[in-house]
Amino acid sequence: MPKQTQQDYLHNIENTHVYDVAINTPLDFQPILSERIANRVLLKREDMQPVFSFKLRGAYNKMAKLSAEQLSRGVIAASAGNHAQGVALAAQKLNCRAVIVMPTTTPQIKINAVKSRGAEVILIGDSYSDAYIHALTLEQAEQLTFVHPYDDPDVIAGQGTIAMEILDAYPEPIEAIFCCVGGGGLIAGIAAYVKAKRPEIKIIGVEAKDAEAMTQSLTAQHRVTLEQVGLFADGAAVKQVGEHTFALCQDYVDDMIVVDNDAICAAIKDVYEDTRSILEPAGALATAGLKAYAEQHNITGKTLIGIASGANVNFDRLRFIAERAEIGEKREAVLAVTIPETPGAFKAFCALLGNHNITEFNYRYADPAAAHIYVGLAVHDTMETKTLIQHLETENLATLDLTDNELAKLHLRHLVGGKAPQAEHEVLFRFEFPERPGALRNFLNAMQHDWNISLFHYRNHGADFGRVLVGMQVPPHELNLFYAFLNNLGYPYWDESDNPAYALFLG
Repeated sequence: MPKQTQQDYLHNIENTHVYDVAINTPLDFQPILSERIANRVLLKREDMQPVFSFKLRGAYNKMAKLSAEQLSRGVIAASAGNHAQGVALAAQKLNCRAVIVMPTTTPQIKINAVKSRGAEVILIGDSYSDAYIHALTLEQAEQLTFVHPYDDPDVIAGQGTIAMEILDAYPEPIEAIFCCVGGGGLIAGIAAYVKAKRPEIKIIGVEAKDAEAMTQSLTAQHRVTLEQVGLFADGAAVKQVGEHTFALCQDYVDDMIVVDNDAICAAIKDVYEDTRSILEPAGALATAGLKAYAEQHNITGKTLIGIASGANVNFDRLRFIAERAEIGEKREAVLAVTIPETPGAFKAFCALLGNHNITEFNYRYADPAAAHIYVGLAVHDTMETKTLIQHLETENLATLDLTDNELAKLHLRHLVGGKAPQAEHEVLFRFEFPERPGALRNFLNAMQHDWNISLFHYRNHGADFGRVLVGMQVPPHELNLFYAFLNNLGYPYWDESDNPAYALFLG
């Protein structure tokens, strides 16, 4: 397909077919977040579309341009979520066959949503890549038309209608528009339109920390393929961005920013506080990036617009989001404090905390001389945390800030007080594995070995990765053999044996 010019995209966007199925979504003012970050924050509510995502725009714009013969044969797509629902709705409207290939790990709620639109669902493989390869095979075998989730000019133009609506709704000055980035279809369409109409507006892309394919590609000046991607923001997790989208981003995107999962969780809560709506992680990426960008560049008094790109969140993920939101916003401090094991010491410690709300408190007697306390506290910002730590240390209470310590946040809060002096030569490791049926059993089977497991902790956090903490007794002369075993295990791992939180609570 020949390269489209900016004028081609403008014409396509302004003569689109998307409003046969999509609505012109509201551009909502966010009063609470605006006050907190001292800017005027507006949210483009694509979560209010019929399929709770912007994806139906591009899918329908592509499919509405197909010939009668192509529609009679039907379309095919590979997707585990929002694009699948967009294609299914478009096919329902156009009265054509739609085949959606989805990974076997797709949540049932999304499978049911696609089937309810009359589409045929084929489940195959464990990943989007598996589904994509199978979809391409079926495309040829059954002469179907493939509807790409992002790397197609008509799909890109369909997403670009969001920019047209924003500029129509808000003719006043805009500092920047923030877009989540997966394959790049959304930001490419928005950037092409905005830079043609109001080039002074910055276009900022936002990616999850473990899925920054566009950020790395723009830095390298060529498309980079990631070896693996994190799946928390699964709606924006791709290993390689599109050819068309990359070229448009090179020309029209001003900057990229990367945020971690805690920041995404905090952004979900921010949007909920202003709208009472719950975005999916990818849908909250723009808000997370907007906040981070404003802080990093000391931006105040400006109008910042974020795209709320979707709200198809898995219900079982809400627990993880709620746990991490306060930490992501730096509104919870997690501390390890050592106090004397003497009568009245605990009461005195609580008095030193003043009016801080205690969100978590863990303690177990282990040492006749000192007590190690794991405590969570509500704070307003990181400066308040630093001030509190200084106050405690002034009172001769050794204090360790665990707010950014993954071991502490994921495991120790559930294992405080688990010291085992008899566990000689213990080493401690964190592992991650894909969270799907049978994954924990497979992990345990792979762990079979002669070394004694002295500690094991697993909890389903409602995320895409299972997290396991394992202590094993390994004699020093067998450490080389042990590391060889780890490297052959096939799971990401982190050595936590020297983690100061481990020494305080478990070692």
